[in-house]
Amino acid sequence: MVALLRSVWDEPRPVRAAARLWWDWVLVAVLLGLAVIEAVVRSEPGGLVVAVVLLPLLLVRRDRPLVAVAAAFCVAGVAEVVLGREPELNVLVFMVLFPYALFRWGCGREAVLGAAVMLAKIGLSAVLGHVGAGDAVAGVAVLGASGALGAAVRYRAKARAREFEQVKLLERERLARDLHDTVAHHVSAMAIRAQAGLATAAARPEAATEALRLIESEASRALAEMRTMVRALRRTESADLAPSPSVTDIALLASPGRPGPEVDVRMDGDVGELPKSVGTALYRLAQESVTNARRHARNATRIDVLVTVDDTAAHLRVSDDGDTGGTRGPGRGHGLIGMRERADLLGGSCEAGPGPGRGWTVTAVLPLAGAGR
Repeated sequence: MVALLRSVWDEPRPVRAAARLWWDWVLVAVLLGLAVIEAVVRSEPGGLVVAVVLLPLLLVRRDRPLVAVAAAFCVAGVAEVVLGREPELNVLVFMVLFPYALFRWGCGREAVLGAAVMLAKIGLSAVLGHVGAGDAVAGVAVLGASGALGAAVRYRAKARAREFEQVKLLERERLARDLHDTVAHHVSAMAIRAQAGLATAAARPEAATEALRLIESEASRALAEMRTMVRALRRTESADLAPSPSVTDIALLASPGRPGPEVDVRMDGDVGELPKSVGTALYRLAQESVTNARRHARNATRIDVLVTVDDTAAHLRVSDDGDTGGTRGPGRGHGLIGMRERADLLGGSCEAGPGPGRGWTVTAVLPLAGAGR
């Protein structure tokens, strides 16, 4: 219980947008007009004076909710003592806006202190005999309902803010995976082709020119994909997004006759009917697997990519014939982490480890059930 009370007391103020002052001014003007009309009809200027004093507090109820509540209920209490009765002004129902603002915008200690002020005012009315026990209970219920509504709106807004932050976090993770997959693949290809050009430049001078052309092509692709992502992040620019890669784009990873290990791609099954999300995930997983094999598979001459689709799932297997020693391992870098996260999002799995003979093997299984098209 002590911990609960302390958590309520230490509750900070919520972060809010700028107050809609024009709406507050309209509210004050309307309520003032109603107060004037009612005072004229009932011939009760005392209630009008109380309303004139209290209405400006509506303008500060969001920024200083405790000040507004304390001032409003203290003024109402003083007016009650001076008049010898409760002000008979129906328009004073706007007083329920103050407890709402207190619990919607105030911190924990402000809410506790403000609630004490409101209860003291009702207690004063009961002690002076201006309200009966039933009216006092009804007053507490009305003010409590107003405060409860403010608290409910407050915590609903907090829950939505948490949901929004979670969505932003997931989107950042997705962008991080896409950036890593895109940049790592193209940069690795440029590095390998530059190394091949340097190694053969002495014997074949034209190899340097060929390598530069290939590097220029890979760099152009990397820049195009990165610019697409940047446009998507800029709200002030049209995204002009290129289509997401699909499973058929895995064939573009094949590299017959190019420097480095030869990449052979095979597909078995009806890959054309795969859900879009599964096809994009398969491409990214294959791209990252091929990139890792090119970068880390020592003495590798071949990389095999096999995609198999059956009635329930899509299967990916990427293997190389390089050495299994060195720094290769499932716990290094962000690539394998991102691959597992990508598979998990679709309810699948992704594993990587030494192959049955030599080399390294990546296997992934992505179920077709429940995947969005």
